[in-house]
Amino acid sequence: MKYLVMIFNDDSLIEALPAGEYETMMRGCIAHADDLRETGVLLDSQMLAAPAKATSLRTRNGRTTFMDGPYAEAKEYLGGFNLIEAADMDEAVRVAQEFPWSRTGRIEVRPVMDFEQVRLAFDA
Repeated sequence: MKYLVMIFNDDSLIEALPAGEYETMMRGCIAHADDLRETGVLLDSQMLAAPAKATSLRTRNGRTTFMDGPYAEAKEYLGGFNLIEAADMDEAVRVAQEFPWSRTGRIEVRPVMDFEQVRLAFDA
């Protein structure tokens, strides 16, 4: 089964790290991701640009509005994700715990729905 491991960052916690610690965490994370990719556990991994680089859009009553940056002010923001393959949620959480980012934000693990099953459910 596939799971999305979402990394939420809190810049104030990242900035409070001792000098060089963020770089050490990133190198370790990249090496860990490379190991997971080699074993077939990690299917995809991407880091996102800062929320200030985002554009949000919303459509209400047939009118679409656009906003620079994230729509909602939040202390934590989605900074990246890993798509993994795991036998069950327990295994997916164990994989997620090996990433260091729960120290500087939050990691959310969520099952990915089989889109072919969704397609069938909606006869699409």
